[in-house]
Amino acid sequence: MKQRQAVTKVTAGRYQQAGKKEKKQILDEFCGTTGYDRCYARWVLRQQGRRVEVRPGKTVVGDVAQKSARARPKLYDAKVSQALVQLWELMDYACGKRLVAILPELITKLEQFQELKLEADTKAKLLKLSAATADRLLQPERRKHELRGRSRTRPGSWLKHQIPIRTFSEWDEQRPGFVEIDLVGHDGGLAFGDYAQTLDMTDVCTGWTETIAVPNKAQVWVFGAINQARERLPFPLLGIDSDNGSEFINHELWRYCGEQGITFTRTRPYRKNDNCYVEQKNYSEWRY
Repeated sequence: MKQRQAVTKVTAGRYQQAGKKEKKQILDEFCGTTGYDRCYARWVLRQQGRRVEVRPGKTVVGDVAQKSARARPKLYDAKVSQALVQLWELMDYACGKRLVAILPELITKLEQFQELKLEADTKAKLLKLSAATADRLLQPERRKHELRGRSRTRPGSWLKHQIPIRTFSEWDEQRPGFVEIDLVGHDGGLAFGDYAQTLDMTDVCTGWTETIAVPNKAQVWVFGAINQARERLPFPLLGIDSDNGSEFINHELWRYCGEQGITFTRTRPYRKNDNCYVEQKNYSEWRY
């Protein structure tokens, strides 16, 4: 994009001063270089460097690389944000979608028992909040409650070249049996020594979830839990997608999947969205 903008600045002067035939030739070259549509290319070349006097003594020079900020009045003030944070904490820090769904009933009950007093304007704004707006208003407060160093995954170096990477966008299976797996640590914020883990196995197609408790992240416990979860599934296990932890990326699980005809893939390191089906279960159900 920066190269296109540089070409635009160089070409715009010649285009604006050229005649009709020369403009056609310049436009052909410009479209071939940038890949722009001809209609858009003409607009870009016309507007680049154009001077507009917005008021006496104030001239604005056109630059297509600059985007003007949209002037939009602020609808939700500090009172709305403060009330939303209070309700969010009462609901145990629920996500925006769950919080917005319960707000009407929650506000009614709190006002009924005189636990909450809101101005009419503030209440009206809270009741028409969308989930996305609620998450945006809560973002500064949510950062204060984030836990650091929460992930206990240690990347396994074995078999990384043999086990293919599979991303979120490639999960297009429309039949049950392709699952994502992950471990959730129950360390209580103090990751010292051994502590219980939960193996979470979630089917991509149906959302069916099996959870098995293990004493720690040793391969023997994790492998046994995968076998136990497989026996509980109401459909055949066809594929496994895991993160890059050594509890999953090991010869035992790799050999087992090969012998049983199970597809075994892994996610990209540090990309939670690649394993989104199981991660959403982790953060909504098993972290507590």
